[in-house]
Amino acid sequence: MLRSLYSGISGLRSHQTMLDVTGNNIANVNTTGFKASATQFQDTLSQLTRGGGAPQEALGGTNPAQVGLGVQVAGVITNFSQGSTQATGRSTDMMISGDGFFITQLGGETLYTRAGAFSADAEGRLVTPDGARVQGWPAVNGVVQQGATVTDLQMPRGAVSPGQATTTARVTGNLPSDAAVGTAIAQPRVVYGADGAARDLTLTFTRTAGGWNVAGDDGNGATGAATLPAGQAPAGSAVVVGGITVDLSGVTGFADLRTVSITEGNGRAAGALESFNVGPDGTLIGAFSNGTQQPLGRVALAAFVNPAGLEKAGGAAYRTSANSGQAVIGPANENGLGSLSSGALEMSNVDLSQEFTNLIVAQRGFQANARIITTSDEVLQELTNLKR
Repeated sequence: MLRSLYSGISGLRSHQTMLDVTGNNIANVNTTGFKASATQFQDTLSQLTRGGGAPQEALGGTNPAQVGLGVQVAGVITNFSQGSTQATGRSTDMMISGDGFFITQLGGETLYTRAGAFSADAEGRLVTPDGARVQGWPAVNGVVQQGATVTDLQMPRGAVSPGQATTTARVTGNLPSDAAVGTAIAQPRVVYGADGAARDLTLTFTRTAGGWNVAGDDGNGATGAATLPAGQAPAGSAVVVGGITVDLSGVTGFADLRTVSITEGNGRAAGALESFNVGPDGTLIGAFSNGTQQPLGRVALAAFVNPAGLEKAGGAAYRTSANSGQAVIGPANENGLGSLSSGALEMSNVDLSQEFTNLIVAQRGFQANARIITTSDEVLQELTNLKR
């Protein structure tokens, strides 16, 4: 049989594979985190019909004569270039800008993905649409346990930010120097106990002939007293009431102004988790009803020496292979890993203009190889017609 017949068949098969790959790319043009693939061809083994000859004294060298035996698919390469951004506004949606993969666990197998369309399951764990659990480092009392083994990331329902006792406060403003002796000015301030219980701390400023007396009551029976001279309070002036040190050095004493108030103080009530957002380093920061923010955990990312060596596992996920290298795990913005943003997703990186061009190329290549077969058939037909 003619070699060209089999070369044409190999061309049909290879271009059919190119059509398959291109069709899959176009089908996933709107798939979150999808990475397009490209087909690479190479020639097959060539048949040597005449070997090369070395130059002789009276004869020049001759080149080898070879006849190719067709084409084959050398590989299907995945393009891991960055996809476009789609804003969603959902805090559980995450996008990697740069290199790296999210780490997930599905059925005991570790998988890697660029698709960050996550949501919370009934136990508060971050999961992918097919139920794979997102991996990272949890936080204990607001401290991320980075360096420990990655585990399921969980948004604890009913999480509480503990209360903090008030230990310091500060008074600023002006006490009127022209106030009559005996004038009393009371200033309240909400303070907190170690359990987060709120109470009122009240400071009463009473005008005396030489300045002001300061009396404090913390609402639990504890009291404190101090005196202030007329004019600017000296540095270090303070009154201690029930373990709370109130700084009085910011008090002034000009005429006609009554603006004194307790403007600063630490401590807070206990708060419940209301929402969370993701920082650029992948830290999940919870916002609590008491106005505080506290880390809940950190998303772990993985990098590979050869990402193109990963095997597609379906669901926009990948698994390691013998040529991908082992995963190097770390937080975002470190060791070459990309940054994270919430409320957005990475879309498919399929370029439709390129894919439609590839369709034309594959179609014409298929047609050309089909012509090789029909031409070879006509040659064989002529050969059989020699005998009539």
